[in-house]
Amino acid sequence: MSCLQTIQDYGLRSLGIGERLLPKSDFTLCEQFTLIGSGMIWNVYFGIMALATGFFLATALAVGKASANKWLRKPSEWFIFLFRGSPLFIQFFFAYFLFLSLKKSNPMFDAFTSAWLGALIVLFLNTAAYSGEIFYGALRSIPKGDIEAADAYGMSGWARFRRIVWPTMLRLAWPAYTNEAIFLFHATTLVFFSAFPAWQQRGDALYYASYFADKTFNPFIPYPILAFYFILLTLVIVGGFGLINKRLNRHLPVAKRAKMRFKLNLAR
Repeated sequence: MSCLQTIQDYGLRSLGIGERLLPKSDFTLCEQFTLIGSGMIWNVYFGIMALATGFFLATALAVGKASANKWLRKPSEWFIFLFRGSPLFIQFFFAYFLFLSLKKSNPMFDAFTSAWLGALIVLFLNTAAYSGEIFYGALRSIPKGDIEAADAYGMSGWARFRRIVWPTMLRLAWPAYTNEAIFLFHATTLVFFSAFPAWQQRGDALYYASYFADKTFNPFIPYPILAFYFILLTLVIVGGFGLINKRLNRHLPVAKRAKMRFKLNLAR
């Protein structure tokens, strides 16, 4: 079988398109690259959807935690503490069995036991908590002069938040938020190794890499391929978020623009 035929057969297999059965023997390098790359579709899906939805909840959590009203501040503080204080893998585990219990009482929760929705909810809540803490720190770091200037122009309430507070918060938080985005995409590899099952062997990239490692007893080919794909994905994230960072800091002199610094996250 040619490599082109392999790509046609397995390129979209993680979505249920193409060959139903996985190769059983004589694994080629093309098959491993293709199937692991196919699984990356799910990792990208989880990462993009969790970031897109978690961003808005994170903003609300940051504003709530910075609020003087305890009825807004306390729920935000406890939400952030709960999801930042517990391991992501354990959150997957408890969420799956919670959704499984709800499914037994009401069939409408059937979709929640599937990874595409149930695991996405966990990632959404988790990244919202981490991002909320980042945004809260940025809110606390907004120069008082910016707020005073807004007051001098007669801005208050929503107008001041939309035109002064929120843009400044994003500008200050963006380098740290970029690190959170990178780690979130890496954390998506936990989905099919938590409680959420892979339906008909349609897993993510790590699922297929583990499959080849188990079948060939040689982890030194599939796992470096997996790392290669995630390195490429990280470069795309760094580039995309870097462009947004330049846009957020376009009004500042070059010497004063926030620099993108990335730190290794050893634990979640």
